[in-house]
Parts: sequence; C-alpha cells; structure tokens
Amino acid sequence: MDNAGDDLAALLAGEELLATPERGDLLEGVVIARDSNGIIIDLGLKRDGVVARSDLEKLAREDTWFEVGDTISVMVIDPVDSDGNLLVSIAQARESGDWIDARRLVESEEIIEAVPSGFNQGGLLVPFGHLLGFVPASHLSSLPRGLDEEARLSHLKSLVGECLPFKIIEVDPQRRRLVLSERKAIRQWRQTQKAEVIQTLQEGEIRKGVVTSLREFGAFVDIGGADGLIHISELSWMRIEDPASVLEIGQEVEALVVRLDQKNNRIGLSLKRLQENPWQALEEPFVPDQEIDGVVTVISSVGAFIQVAENLEGLLKTPDTQSAIGPGQEVRVRVLDFDPEKERLDLELVRAEVSE
Repeated sequence: MDNAGDDLAALLAGEELLATPERGDLLEGVVIARDSNGIIIDLGLKRDGVVARSDLEKLAREDTWFEVGDTISVMVIDPVDSDGNLLVSIAQARESGDWIDARRLVESEEIIEAVPSGFNQGGLLVPFGHLLGFVPASHLSSLPRGLDEEARLSHLKSLVGECLPFKIIEVDPQRRRLVLSERKAIRQWRQTQKAEVIQTLQEGEIRKGVVTSLREFGAFVDIGGADGLIHISELSWMRIEDPASVLEIGQEVEALVVRLDQKNNRIGLSLKRLQENPWQALEEPFVPDQEIDGVVTVISSVGAFIQVAENLEGLLKTPDTQSAIGPGQEVRVRVLDFDPEKERLDLELVRAEVSE
C-alpha cells in the first residue's frame, strides 16, 4: 500500500509540475476555439492557453487565420494573469526562433541579404523573420559624409526596397536589439574575394585595374575583385608628395604585382617598375665633382630634390641653401656621391639661377 501511495504522489507531483509552466517556456498545442477576442489552445495542461487578439495583430495578415485543429507553437508570457488565464504568444514563439537564428549568424559571421522596409533619422529598418533589425547610418558604406539632414534622409529613403548584404553584429533579445551592418558585410565580402584573387596571382605579372581610392600613403587599385596598394614610393621614379598628382579615382591603369602576402591578405602593386629604370638607363654615370644643371622639384625635411635627368632626382642636403631655392627653380649642382644600385645621388649647390 505504501508503494502505491508513493507512486500516486509522484504522479500528482508530475501533473502539478506540468500544470505550472513558467514565463518564457515554449509549448506546442492545438487550436480548439477562436473568436474576435483571440484563440484558445489545448496545451495538454490543466488549463488551456489564451492567445490575445493583440498578439495576433503583431503577425503578418496571412499568418493570423488559424483553423480549429491546427498545431502551433506558443511562448508563455504570463502563467496566471489577473483573470486567472494562462497567456501565451504565437508572435513571441516565432520571434524566439528568429533570435536563435540571429545569434547563430553572429557566431558564424555569415553574410545575409535583406531588403530594408523603412528608415528613420538614425538609419535603416530591416525585417529579419518576425523581427525588425536596425542598421545605423554609420554602418552604410554608400552614405556620403557631410550631408545635411534633408540629403541624408533622402539617401536613406533611396535604399528602402533595395536588396543589400548585411552582417548581424548585435543580438540582445532582452532589450529587443537586433543590429546589422552593411559596411562590415561589404568589408568581409571584399576580404573573402581578395583571398580568392590572391590565390590566382603571381609576383611579376601585370594586371589591369581601376583606381578606387587615394590616400596620403598611396593608391588602392581594384584588379578584378580585390584591392591592391600602390605605395606612394611605387607610383613614380620621381618623388611624389601627393598621389592625386599622378592618379585620379576611376582611372584605368596597368600595374605590376610586386608583393603577395596571403597571411595578411595584402597585394602590393607598382607603376614605376613598368617604366624604364632611370638609374640604369644613364648613358654615362655621374662622377664626383661633376657639375650638372637641374631643376628643384620638392623641398622636404630631408633636403631639396633636384631633377638632373629624365625621371631621376638627386638630393641636396645642405639646409642653409634650401631657403635660397624653391620648386621649379633652375640650379647648378656638384656631384658628391653617385650609387645607382642604391638609387642614390648626393649633391651640393654651386649656384641658383635668379628668375628675372
């Protein structure tokens, strides 16, 4: 008799546990009734679940019509409300799956495609399943800087309805924050594309490309889906202070592949090495004490650069003479040292021609 009593107590305890779901539990049940106020669902518990009409209004119109006998998943939002009902939500149950999918995409760093459905002053609104994600304006690669408010909103509006790549960067179900980035998606795609292109390249080959951006340190050139860098020192045999003086964005160029760094995903290119090396092209080498005529090209912190032959410059280091000369001025200089292997020509000033 004692054993039978224990079994009955265990059974009742199990029924009691089953009959007291907690907030956030995911359950499955069968629709047993519906009216203008909502849906009643048999969850296999002591009490049926109630889906309020306000919950159905959160769903897409085509998802709101459920037939008696349909099996659906719900999430418990209130085990016992003020009327003693077990309140459950179809919308939140569906969202929970979307939060899980979003978190998985963050971990896998997978890029998705989505279509923005709206915008506000801060950025774009992007549907993700039954959730609505947000893309801050700072995470849009196509948004120009320095726009006024009207132009900024106009640009955001133009992106609504356009299929774009995104990377999910923040998932916070508690705060209902789902943040995406188009800029990071583009960057990751380019890095992946670049890694694939690097596999097809060899140092010493010539590639056609288009200049995509100019920086103080050089120019980036797209050579078929991957950006390579032409360092400022590889733009010309002459000293270049500003890459914009040699190239412009959108210009088509041919460049020599001079360095491939697969570990760091970098491609080094050169323009000048496709030109004749002026240090090796001299018919007669310069000799110490030789006096030659030249033109000042650049004044820098290391000295004055003097062009003495086509695409060939020497360096005038004497600081007290630099104040007497300027770019474009003709000068007479004396050779102090010439080393074509190291591409080095040291000069001293003999005299500067005075402009009339």
